[in-house]
Amino acid sequence: MRDPIFYFMAEIRLKDIPTRAPKDWDKLQTKDKTEAIKTELQEMQNLLFAESKHSILIVIQGMDGSGKDGVIRNVFGCMNPQGVTVKSYKAPTAEELSHDFLWRIHHYAPAKGMIQVFNRSHYEDILVTRVHKWCDDQTAKQRMEAINDFEKLLQKHNRTHILKFYLHVSPEEQRSRLLERIKDPAKMWKYNENDLEEAKLWDVYMSVYEDCFNNCQEPPWTIVPSDQNWYKEFIIADALCNLLKDLDMQFPGLKK
Repeated sequence: MRDPIFYFMAEIRLKDIPTRAPKDWDKLQTKDKTEAIKTELQEMQNLLFAESKHSILIVIQGMDGSGKDGVIRNVFGCMNPQGVTVKSYKAPTAEELSHDFLWRIHHYAPAKGMIQVFNRSHYEDILVTRVHKWCDDQTAKQRMEAINDFEKLLQKHNRTHILKFYLHVSPEEQRSRLLERIKDPAKMWKYNENDLEEAKLWDVYMSVYEDCFNNCQEPPWTIVPSDQNWYKEFIIADALCNLLKDLDMQFPGLKK
């Protein structure tokens, strides 16, 4: 198998990016690799926590049915829960709407030593809001500038390292997964009758996602082919492990 392909381009066009693993990738071999990486992640996360000089922010975006919950459970569930937190963003509350759109986000920025996972994120305010015309293009542009400044603040002034993943699923696979929620008793709790209506807005969502990717590229987005969970989980686990290794962390010595 070749090395994994990471899709970060100068200008992202989602229709040009596959939603499945390269044909020469073997499922069982890849799953074995992922398990080995997860063992490394346990050790690296412990080191991150002990050294407490860096923090990690993981941003996970994707259409309904792209597998956000599953990848969080299967990749980040292997680590010590004392050092990993997950925040899932829903529609803002009345109190949150009375503040600037980043007010509810900044509170959950990771402390040093911590890994923070955003299941959806501050990007919802330039995605779903634009699709439904709750946010005009001028406001969206201003918000993208604010997001860039916010992420720059975290990176430059708090040593927060940001990984941004878009789970790239095909419309056919999305529909299959949404319909499965109607039939599978273990997944019925996820069913929302509005999901299939939102899926009809696919082309509009793709357009606003591309605008988001192309205007908020520091740090860049990783477009993760997500029709196959085993490949998606490998890509995300591998990216996180490589980032942690690159930090060249050391366990602190005895306290004086």
